[in-house]
Amino acid sequence: MVLKEPPVHAEHFLSLHELVTGSTDITSILRGVTGFASTAMTQAAGAPIDCAPTLRRRKRTATVAGSSDKAVLLDHIEQKIGQGPCLDALNVGHPVLLADVSADTSWPEYSRVLTKEGCRSALGVPMDLGETSEAVLNFFAPEAGLFTPEVIGEATAFADVAGSTLRLAIRIETADQLNADLKSAMGTRTVIDLACGVIMAQNRCTQDQAFKMLNNASSHRNEKVHTVAADIVAHLGGNADVSAHFED
Repeated sequence: MVLKEPPVHAEHFLSLHELVTGSTDITSILRGVTGFASTAMTQAAGAPIDCAPTLRRRKRTATVAGSSDKAVLLDHIEQKIGQGPCLDALNVGHPVLLADVSADTSWPEYSRVLTKEGCRSALGVPMDLGETSEAVLNFFAPEAGLFTPEVIGEATAFADVAGSTLRLAIRIETADQLNADLKSAMGTRTVIDLACGVIMAQNRCTQDQAFKMLNNASSHRNEKVHTVAADIVAHLGGNADVSAHFED
């Protein structure tokens, strides 16, 4: 049996997922993805290929990284003029090719910019990031004809792997934020409960009545309930900086 050469994207699979273990910051991970994407496509095309990812979150697009300054510049310009294969790929959900800037008339203004910057062709490949985010890898080549069907296939396969990496990072980022919000909320609740306990002891009232008194004081002083509660705890000689205890 003849063993086939592994696809170019396969050797980067582990490295991409190691990005998540090293950082859950989406911007840092995208920077890593651009480096791997540029290397993978350069190997596949046999010529230098630059890459810049565009991230769309909450209906706004942004270029957050790039394998070169030129790639970042070209991606920024595409967003500024509002035309190009990257933006089209985001909208249609499949790879979009600008095969030759001298012959392709789909994006005339953007083609002029690419020509000026010494770029002859470009390829936009979308990544599936789930419901809340979208992203596309924008590849830039110094010559026309480098993005063959085989190379586009490699770029698509790489984007699938990179997309799974980013989906994982987004889930971790979201979970971390929810965890931080929960800790903050529980810490606030602890101070309020302590203050209610003080009010209950002083006024021989129920917890509901104590919280109502606390809320009324908050409205009268035009301060947050947590701030009034912290003052009550502090004035009793306790530590106003009280937090709930968690095991991470």
